[in-house]
Amino acid sequence: MPHQNRVDPFGQLNSVNDRGAWMGNRGILHDDQGRIVAQWRLKRWIICVLHFKGRHRQVFTPHRYSELFFLDEATAFAAGHRPCAECQRARYNEFCLAWSAANPKLSHGKVLRADDIDRQLHNERAIRGGGKQFYQAGLATLPSGTFIDRGGLAYLVWNGALLPWTFSGYGPPIAIQRDEIVRVMTPLSIVSTFKSSFVPQVHESAFV
Repeated sequence: MPHQNRVDPFGQLNSVNDRGAWMGNRGILHDDQGRIVAQWRLKRWIICVLHFKGRHRQVFTPHRYSELFFLDEATAFAAGHRPCAECQRARYNEFCLAWSAANPKLSHGKVLRADDIDRQLHNERAIRGGGKQFYQAGLATLPSGTFIDRGGLAYLVWNGALLPWTFSGYGPPIAIQRDEIVRVMTPLSIVSTFKSSFVPQVHESAFV
């Protein structure tokens, strides 16, 4: 039985065979039997590369952080994660610079780093008890890379269309109704960052 560590765009942890392109971390979420007992332990929700300096880990080792996995970077951002400062230093620096510039009311003209950004993202993504925060916006105003919720299903806004999300990739595109008001699941400050030309990595199926 696969571990319950595959993250969907809603930020929930699922037990599926598909692993994805990225690993992540929210602290120690599992018990000694490998069962998920918490949705997060830290405000530091990060996106990591799958391979780094030859390190090897046994997934869900007791008392070690719980390894999480994402289909692509857009999925991880929708859940409320951001690039790791250690294994993705260049991407982390790029994100901090773009996030700070795109959110001047939060950054006050400074380039914010991990702790400040993590606090803000936690305010935008999570509800006590493990729920997901949403906000409403006009679909036509959302940049590529943003996820929306439609009837409990996740869709990626990408190149003027909506792509239905699955654990293994994206389905055929659906035309956007430009006057539609939708529930947005990607945190607002990250959506603002996407608008400023920061483009998330997406699964290859989005380009078919």
